[in-house]
Amino acid sequence: MATKGEIPALPNWVRRVLIGRNPKRTLLRMLIWAAVLLVIGNFVLLPIRVVGISMLPTYQDRSVNVVNCLAYLFHSPQRGDVVAIRYSDKHAMLMKRIIGLPGETVQFHHGRALVNGKPLAEPYVRFPCNWEHGPEPVGWDEYYVVGDNRAMDLNEHEHGRAERKRIIGKVVL
Repeated sequence: MATKGEIPALPNWVRRVLIGRNPKRTLLRMLIWAAVLLVIGNFVLLPIRVVGISMLPTYQDRSVNVVNCLAYLFHSPQRGDVVAIRYSDKHAMLMKRIIGLPGETVQFHHGRALVNGKPLAEPYVRFPCNWEHGPEPVGWDEYYVVGDNRAMDLNEHEHGRAERKRIIGKVVL
């Protein structure tokens, strides 16, 4: 029994649940898990916040999403992928959909995206538009990206070619 001023000791089973049988081993595990989570959070899964309406209705303004930075480690980005593109530094990014692959020509006619002169099936585009943009060749190390909200005026919409080295990864959540 504890005397006045002493803190009573925890029962053995409570101590074992909270700390484990070996406190040094528990501390080592906690440090390893902290390091793993830090690496994953900074280099593998990068959280980003959507600011703006260019990806509506697929991604809402002010929503938080996660970018898989290892998605294109073993293969190239594909048409239809939503990607994060480094704008100026790691903290300023664009979130766009790839519609044109390296070596292709992309244009907009009567609001339809044409790749190499053929209409592109885009089920994710919900708002019609009347964009007119002449053919634009995509370089061999570039991708043509555009947002899903085509109801915006073409001049207000960030779109165009993005170099492969600026594509951070694929948006997964």
